[in-house]
Order: sequence, then structure tokens, then C-alpha cells
Amino acid sequence: MSNHEHQDSKHQPIQRKEMSRRQFLSYTLGGTTAFMVGGAVLPMVRFAVDPLLAKGSSTALVKVMEESKVTTEPQEVKFKVSQVDGWYKSETQKVAWISRDESGAIFALSPICKHLGCTVFWNTHGRNEYDCPCHDARYSKDGKNITVANLPLDEYEVQVQDGIVYLGGIIANTRA
Repeated sequence: MSNHEHQDSKHQPIQRKEMSRRQFLSYTLGGTTAFMVGGAVLPMVRFAVDPLLAKGSSTALVKVMEESKVTTEPQEVKFKVSQVDGWYKSETQKVAWISRDESGAIFALSPICKHLGCTVFWNTHGRNEYDCPCHDARYSKDGKNITVANLPLDEYEVQVQDGIVYLGGIIANTRA
């Protein structure tokens, strides 16, 4: 045996594995296919996710009535709000019950019953309460739940500027 045959394997040159034509074509076609699929799918993903990426805007205040016309008896006021659902912009009509409390502060309640989402009305049974016609849920003048519903009516954010009452977004009831 010669010394050549007993050399360590760590001193032998590294054998490079050659790529066959078939492997080259497979890698090239696979990469091209992945690039083309990505080019077709990414715009669709962007289109679906775009509304989520848009910055949320704060709720704009809407002029609803003059401050001098607000009484201690709740009044139903209808107003329109611009809204954006994904890409669809529309104007939606909303309703609020506006009144003054004992101290003279103005507040506005949402007419949506917290029991099943029906619309409540003021004093339909002569009890000076909000009544829900669906399941006889009742609320006090401040929106506090009296029967059936487990939560009070929601409030609208209220601001008074230059003798005009403006309503904003819905907030949890702070009066009940």
C-alpha cells in the first residue's frame, strides 16, 4: 500500500455535484410559476385587505337641532350620517332621543333596545318611560333598564356649540 491510498478523507478535494438539465428546468419552471401565481394573487389579497389598512377616522359631529328647542321631555330627532362600509360610501338615517336632565344638561339616547335590537319609543303607555314593543322592555328617562333588558340604552356623544346641539358616535350609557 502506498501513502496515497492512506490519505485522510478530510484532505480530499470536495466533489461538486453537477445539476442535470432536468433539475435545471424543474427549478426554472417552478420559480417562474411561483412568480406568476404571486403576481396574480397579491393584487387580490391587497384588494381584500385594503379597508383594514385604511386609517380609521373619528366620528364626525352632526348638527341636529338648536339648543333652545331641547326640553325635559324626550324628543325624537332624525339625522343623517355619512358612513363607509369597505369601499361603499352612503348616508344613513339615524334616530336619537334628546332631552335635558334635572340639572339642565343635554343628553341623547340611542333608540335601539339592548334586549333584541328593536326600536324603543317614549311614553307609549303613559308611564314616562321608554317602551320596547317587541318584548315589553322598559327604560327610565335616563336610559336605565327597568325590565327585560340587561343593559341600559346607549348614549350619543353630545356637544353644544354656538347654540346648536351636535351628536357624535355612540358611547356606553354614563347616566344609568
